[in-house]
Amino acid sequence: MAQNATIYKIELSVSDMDRHYYETHKLTVAQHPSETDERLMVRIVAFALNAHEHLEMTKGLSTDDEPDIWQKSLSGEINLCVALGLPSEKVMRQSCNKAAKVIVYPYGGRIAEMWWDKVKNGTTRFDNLRVVNFSEADTATLAKLANRAMKLQVNIQDGDVMVSVDESVVYVTPDTWKDVT
Repeated sequence: MAQNATIYKIELSVSDMDRHYYETHKLTVAQHPSETDERLMVRIVAFALNAHEHLEMTKGLSTDDEPDIWQKSLSGEINLCVALGLPSEKVMRQSCNKAAKVIVYPYGGRIAEMWWDKVKNGTTRFDNLRVVNFSEADTATLAKLANRAMKLQVNIQDGDVMVSVDESVVYVTPDTWKDVT
């Protein structure tokens, strides 16, 4: 029998001083049975970094043809496609052809660095692709915050991210490996 997804109820308050975006999002997030707490928390931080009234979580790991997070226009075009982990060059190419802007958030330390060394030359032609790495230490600490009912406060200033849940605070420093030109 297949395992069911674990449901997380999240109240995410975003204070993004860089984009002047201040909003609270009530999210119901399904954690796929194969998804780790680390990946779940990276997904939530990626959502916060790109928060917008039309941004939404997709089925993620449950489907191959959808990114983890996307933002669609009212007419159905994909404005933003957000992928987590280490997608293949083919997946990045397809995403860049479908969406106005694509952001990949790799994580995993040395494995992510080796992945980037392998694919970075093939991504130079994508003007709409941004790659932002999270360090292994940051994501491991984030994973410890995972709880099925969370009230997260995410503050973003000068590219630095502070995530707080109750009395716990985690500082995340995203490292941009490739920016949109």
